[in-house]
Amino acid sequence: MFRKMFFAATVLFVLITAAIVQAEKKEPQSEPVNQTGLGIGLKAPDFELKNLEGETVKLSDYKGKKIMLNFWATWCPPCKAEMPDIQKFYTEKGNKIVILAVNIDPQYDVEGFAKEMRVNFPILLDEDEKAVKAYQILTIPTTFFIDEQGIIRNKYLSAMSIDMMRQYIDEM
Repeated sequence: MFRKMFFAATVLFVLITAAIVQAEKKEPQSEPVNQTGLGIGLKAPDFELKNLEGETVKLSDYKGKKIMLNFWATWCPPCKAEMPDIQKFYTEKGNKIVILAVNIDPQYDVEGFAKEMRVNFPILLDEDEKAVKAYQILTIPTTFFIDEQGIIRNKYLSAMSIDMMRQYIDEM
């Protein structure tokens, strides 16, 4: 009886050891997983999306201007919380900067949401998640600050206050 148990334990030990060795021999991924999304200092990927009026808007149309690019959703409480400050910032800065708010859930009533929140800055609809994928959006809200040459100069992951918006634009 002891010999059978010893033999079974030895076989089990050998199998577990072999599995561990095989797991350690696995090839590492060729590209590291990006946990933070698109980074600062990179060229902002161009995209083409429709706005609430159905007009096509390209990011590259705004080359030469400072851009605040915000990714958000109607069901996101922090997104909803920052909307009044984005509107104030839009009203304050006028033509000095471009604000583009990319909505990631256009299947919901985005136009109704905008009316309810009393916002009139440009809202773009990312129906095929092209911009979400290009900017590697992992959390919302996420806001990118893009300089006149199209380079991402800053990024913020969470709801922003108007003071933070001012600071990021002033630093560019």
